Amino acid sequence: MEGNAGMDTGGPAGDTQRVTIAEAAQMLGVKEPAIRKRIQRGTLEHDKGEDGRTYVYLDAGIPGGMDTGIPEPSAGQEERIGELKDQIAYLRDQLSEEREARRRADTIIAQLTQANATLAARIPELEAPESPEDASVRGAGARTTDTPEPRSTTEGTQEPTSRPWWQRIFGGRQ
Repeated sequence: MEGNAGMDTGGPAGDTQRVTIAEAAQMLGVKEPAIRKRIQRGTLEHDKGEDGRTYVYLDAGIPGGMDTGIPEPSAGQEERIGELKDQIAYLRDQLSEEREARRRADTIIAQLTQANATLAARIPELEAPESPEDASVRGAGARTTDTPEPRSTTEGTQEPTSRPWWQRIFGGRQ
Protein backbone atom coordinates (compact mmCIF):
# COMPACT_ATOMS: atom_id res chain seq x y z
CA MET A 1 0.00 0.00 0.00
CA GLU A 2 2.95 2.26 0.11
CA GLY A 3 3.29 4.83 -2.63
CA ASN A 4 -0.40 5.75 -2.58
CA ALA A 5 -0.01 9.01 -0.65
CA GLY A 6 -2.98 11.31 -1.11
CA MET A 7 -4.93 8.83 -3.20
CA ASP A 8 -8.12 6.98 -2.49
CA THR A 9 -7.79 3.25 -2.66
CA GLY A 10 -10.37 0.56 -2.77
CA GLY A 11 -10.08 -1.73 0.24
CA PRO A 12 -11.74 -5.00 0.98
CA ALA A 13 -14.48 -3.27 3.00
CA GLY A 14 -15.27 -0.73 0.27
CA ASP A 15 -13.81 2.66 -0.48
CA THR A 16 -11.15 3.91 1.91
CA GLN A 17 -9.22 7.14 2.21
CA ARG A 18 -5.53 7.39 2.98
CA VAL A 19 -4.93 10.41 5.23
CA THR A 20 -2.28 11.68 7.63
CA ILE A 21 -2.68 11.31 11.38
CA ALA A 22 -3.49 15.04 11.69
CA GLU A 23 -6.15 14.80 8.95
CA ALA A 24 -7.63 11.65 10.53
CA ALA A 25 -7.81 13.37 13.91
CA GLN A 26 -9.58 16.35 12.37
CA MET A 27 -12.01 14.15 10.42
CA LEU A 28 -12.86 12.05 13.48
CA GLY A 29 -13.02 14.97 15.87
CA VAL A 30 -10.34 13.61 18.19
CA LYS A 31 -6.77 14.54 19.05
CA GLU A 32 -3.72 13.13 17.33
CA PRO A 33 -2.62 11.06 20.36
CA ALA A 34 -5.97 9.26 20.19
CA ILE A 35 -5.27 8.30 16.57
CA ARG A 36 -1.76 7.13 17.49
CA LYS A 37 -3.21 5.01 20.30
CA ARG A 38 -5.68 3.43 17.88
CA ILE A 39 -2.78 2.63 15.58
CA GLN A 40 -0.92 1.00 18.51
CA ARG A 41 -3.98 -1.08 19.41
CA GLY A 42 -4.37 -2.13 15.80
CA THR A 43 -7.87 -0.71 15.40
CA LEU A 44 -6.84 1.54 12.50
CA GLU A 45 -5.21 0.32 9.33
CA HIS A 46 -2.06 2.33 8.61
CA ASP A 47 1.26 2.39 6.79
CA LYS A 48 4.39 4.51 6.37
CA GLY A 49 4.64 6.67 3.26
CA GLU A 50 7.76 7.31 1.16
CA ASP A 51 8.07 10.66 2.91
CA GLY A 52 8.33 8.92 6.33
CA ARG A 53 4.89 10.01 7.49
CA THR A 54 2.33 7.60 8.90
CA TYR A 55 -0.89 7.38 6.93
CA VAL A 56 -4.19 6.02 8.19
CA TYR A 57 -6.87 4.37 6.09
CA LEU A 58 -10.40 5.50 6.91
CA ASP A 59 -13.64 4.19 5.46
CA ALA A 60 -14.97 6.85 3.11
CA GLY A 61 -18.59 5.63 3.34
CA ILE A 62 -19.06 6.51 7.03
CA PRO A 63 -19.45 10.16 8.07
CA GLY A 64 -16.22 11.14 9.77
CA GLY A 65 -14.43 8.56 7.69
CA MET A 66 -14.36 5.73 10.22
CA ASP A 67 -16.23 2.51 10.65
CA THR A 68 -17.34 2.38 14.27
CA GLY A 69 -17.65 -1.39 14.23
CA ILE A 70 -21.20 -1.16 15.61
CA PRO A 71 -23.79 -2.49 13.15
CA GLU A 72 -26.99 -0.54 12.62
CA PRO A 73 -29.82 -2.09 14.64
CA SER A 74 -32.48 -4.04 12.78
CA ALA A 75 -36.21 -3.34 13.18
CA GLY A 76 -36.56 -6.07 15.83
CA GLN A 77 -33.56 -4.75 17.71
CA GLU A 78 -34.90 -1.21 17.63
CA GLU A 79 -38.18 -2.45 19.11
CA ARG A 80 -36.31 -4.33 21.83
CA ILE A 81 -34.17 -1.25 22.55
CA GLY A 82 -37.35 0.79 22.93
CA GLU A 83 -38.76 -1.77 25.36
CA LEU A 84 -35.55 -1.72 27.38
CA LYS A 85 -35.60 2.08 27.51
CA ASP A 86 -39.19 1.91 28.79
CA GLN A 87 -38.15 -0.57 31.47
CA ILE A 88 -35.26 1.66 32.50
CA ALA A 89 -37.60 4.65 32.81
CA TYR A 90 -40.03 2.56 34.88
CA LEU A 91 -37.26 1.34 37.18
CA ARG A 92 -35.99 4.88 37.65
CA ASP A 93 -39.50 5.95 38.68
CA GLN A 94 -39.73 3.03 41.11
CA LEU A 95 -36.35 3.93 42.57
CA SER A 96 -37.36 7.53 43.16
CA GLU A 97 -40.63 6.39 44.80
CA GLU A 98 -38.73 3.99 47.07
CA ARG A 99 -36.30 6.73 48.02
CA GLU A 100 -39.22 9.02 48.90
CA ALA A 101 -40.86 6.27 50.98
CA ARG A 102 -37.57 5.67 52.77
CA ARG A 103 -37.24 9.39 53.50
CA ARG A 104 -40.76 9.46 54.94
CA ALA A 105 -40.08 6.38 57.08
CA ASP A 106 -36.87 7.95 58.40
CA THR A 107 -38.79 11.12 59.28
CA ILE A 108 -41.43 9.10 61.15
CA ILE A 109 -38.77 7.13 63.02
CA ALA A 110 -37.03 10.36 64.04
CA GLN A 111 -40.31 11.83 65.29
CA LEU A 112 -41.18 8.68 67.25
CA THR A 113 -37.70 8.60 68.78
CA GLN A 114 -38.08 12.19 69.88
CA ALA A 115 -41.55 11.53 71.35
CA ASN A 116 -40.25 8.45 73.16
CA ALA A 117 -37.41 10.47 74.69
CA THR A 118 -39.88 13.13 75.82
CA LEU A 119 -42.11 10.52 77.45
CA ALA A 120 -39.16 8.75 79.05
CA ALA A 121 -38.16 12.04 80.65
CA ARG A 122 -41.65 12.32 82.21
CA ILE A 123 -41.62 8.85 83.83
CA PRO A 124 -39.98 10.02 87.09
CA GLU A 125 -42.56 12.81 87.29
CA LEU A 126 -45.39 10.31 86.88
CA GLU A 127 -43.98 7.85 89.40
CA ALA A 128 -43.65 10.54 92.10
CA PRO A 129 -45.05 9.70 95.56
CA GLU A 130 -48.75 10.13 96.11
CA SER A 131 -49.98 13.60 96.85
CA PRO A 132 -51.72 14.28 100.19
CA GLU A 133 -54.98 14.57 98.27
CA ASP A 134 -54.72 10.95 97.13
CA ALA A 135 -53.96 9.77 100.67
CA SER A 136 -57.14 11.42 102.05
CA VAL A 137 -59.29 9.67 99.44
CA ARG A 138 -58.16 6.28 100.70
CA GLY A 139 -59.39 6.97 104.16
CA ALA A 140 -57.68 7.87 107.36
CA GLY A 141 -58.18 4.61 109.25
CA ALA A 142 -57.42 2.17 106.47
CA ARG A 143 -53.78 1.65 107.37
CA THR A 144 -51.43 3.09 109.93
CA THR A 145 -48.09 2.07 108.36
CA ASP A 146 -46.23 3.97 105.69
CA THR A 147 -46.22 1.06 103.27
CA PRO A 148 -48.46 1.60 100.28
CA GLU A 149 -51.64 -0.34 99.94
CA PRO A 150 -51.69 -3.00 97.22
CA ARG A 151 -53.91 -1.90 94.39
CA SER A 152 -56.18 -4.03 92.34
CA THR A 153 -56.35 -3.62 88.60
CA THR A 154 -60.10 -4.23 88.84
CA GLU A 155 -60.77 -1.06 90.77
CA GLY A 156 -61.33 0.76 87.48
CA THR A 157 -61.80 4.50 87.60
CA GLN A 158 -62.51 4.86 91.31
CA GLU A 159 -59.17 6.52 92.02
CA PRO A 160 -57.39 8.69 89.44
CA THR A 161 -54.03 7.09 90.31
CA SER A 162 -55.33 3.55 89.97
CA ARG A 163 -55.04 3.71 86.20
CA PRO A 164 -51.72 2.90 84.51
CA TRP A 165 -49.52 5.93 83.84
CA TRP A 166 -49.85 5.55 80.12
CA GLN A 167 -53.65 5.84 80.31
CA ARG A 168 -53.35 8.97 82.43
CA ILE A 169 -51.04 10.55 79.83
CA PHE A 170 -52.71 9.45 76.63
CA GLY A 171 -56.23 9.33 77.97
CA GLY A 172 -58.65 6.50 77.68
CA ARG A 173 -60.66 4.65 80.25
CA GLN A 174 -60.48 1.10 81.45
